[in-house]
Amino acid sequence: MCDDDLIPPRPDLTEAQWLRAEPELAAGPVGDRVRAMGTVRRRALLGGAAAGAALAALPGHAAAQARAAGAVRPRGAAADVFPFPQRPNGQGEFAVLITGDAGTGTAEQHAVAAAAREVCRREGVGVAVGLGDNIYENGPESDTDDEFRTKFEEPNTGLDMPWLMVLGNHDCSGLVPGSGGDPSRGDREVSYARSSRRWHMPSRYYTAALPADGADPVIEFFALDTNPVASTVTQLDPHYYWNGPYMRAQRAWLDGALAASRARWKVVIGHHPYLNNGRHGSAGTYDGFLVGHYTRGIHLKELYEEVVVGRADLILSGHDHTLQLLEPTTRTAGTRQIVCGASAKSGDGRAHGKHPAAWQNFSDHGFMVLKVSDRAMTVDAYTVDVPTRTARLAHTTRTTTPVRAPAGAVHG
Repeated sequence: MCDDDLIPPRPDLTEAQWLRAEPELAAGPVGDRVRAMGTVRRRALLGGAAAGAALAALPGHAAAQARAAGAVRPRGAAADVFPFPQRPNGQGEFAVLITGDAGTGTAEQHAVAAAAREVCRREGVGVAVGLGDNIYENGPESDTDDEFRTKFEEPNTGLDMPWLMVLGNHDCSGLVPGSGGDPSRGDREVSYARSSRRWHMPSRYYTAALPADGADPVIEFFALDTNPVASTVTQLDPHYYWNGPYMRAQRAWLDGALAASRARWKVVIGHHPYLNNGRHGSAGTYDGFLVGHYTRGIHLKELYEEVVVGRADLILSGHDHTLQLLEPTTRTAGTRQIVCGASAKSGDGRAHGKHPAAWQNFSDHGFMVLKVSDRAMTVDAYTVDVPTRTARLAHTTRTTTPVRAPAGAVHG
């Protein structure tokens, strides 16, 4: 099932209304999921125990290797996480791997990760970003779901660094895969951070700076949960309404965090893009909808325009399975939108929008590497040949002027 084709027949339906409006959808794989939700998920309950039993049966050396590859520590153990870099790499930069929409567990995800490993080794990458849709197709069933292993830990073996993770619509599926209709499911991914050396998600939205203990960081990331204002269905839990307490708190936090940041470069990361030339379209007109609070993402558009643009240097997003380096414009007040959602799935091969772009690719799998110093910010875009698991540097964009210099900070 290609769930990316699941678009409601009209905007802002509830999931139940959507299924009633399309009985053939309810009768197929989506209906199977609805029926399965009424039963106990034995995999979620037993997966952790089964994995532990299988690991215990391995010879000692093999068991140690399996634990290292999985990078999962026992629940309740001391936090033995991969550390954030405290100083630049050998090139005098902090280098960050950017991936998105990766969590399939398929050969394509493994190929992109393998290609990225070689680039990360060469470039001295010390941090990674996962732009949502971390666990396809429906998100995890618990914080011990075995899919964390098969769709995150195993493919990323060797990419041993902190991964800044954000929630995507598939991570918060309700009845319909990818609907974003149950944001509360995202709490399972926050909880999983206690069990993984890689997975960094201290809360549903958060900040992370490099270096972490610097008074004036070189770069600061602002991780968002965009699902409550960009779901394809109406939110039923008042806590997650587009104007409910959760989004009001997140908006106030983001506004204050951007104002307080003393970082040279500021980067907002969230699954759903502000601008996008791929098939899903831009916030405010997602998937061709011109009405509706949720389906078209009008309130996410407002959040980006009223709080983010002109204050952050980059918006990093996934959602569309493409690679795009869009140009800063008057509309964005200098902020550049980057779409990087091709780490396991690829696009349909053609542009659907006309936003000016420095470079874009709608066909290939790939990833990007962000490199920053006090002097410059560089983004390298790589496409990946899946059969050979090799990366090709396709484009480089470099800037030396931040959108807004941090108040009171002086950088040489």
